[in-house]
Amino acid sequence: MSSPDIEGSAIVSMDGLSIAAALHEEIEEDRVSAMSAAMLSLGDRIASELGRGELNQVYIRGKHGYVVLMSIGNEAVLTVMASIRGKLGLILLEMRRACQDLRDII
Repeated sequence: MSSPDIEGSAIVSMDGLSIAAALHEEIEEDRVSAMSAAMLSLGDRIASELGRGELNQVYIRGKHGYVVLMSIGNEAVLTVMASIRGKLGLILLEMRRACQDLRDII
């Protein structure tokens, strides 16, 4: 992904194991991996229980930026951290394209 507003990303298995990551050195890869898998699992349960259909993404907005999780098929999740000034539509478009490419690899 090429957006300058993306500050870090990780590909995580549904078990919470890191497959690949490009994170700032102060961010613990193992923690991001475990939290990403847990968030996607919880989001999936919520979507199912509330009749919203299959989960596509989980979006978190904090004071300093975004965390977006997007499933890569049934095998993994793409987690992206972006700055607060990032154009979310462009980031989501890049993530969708990356997930399509990653489905063929994973």
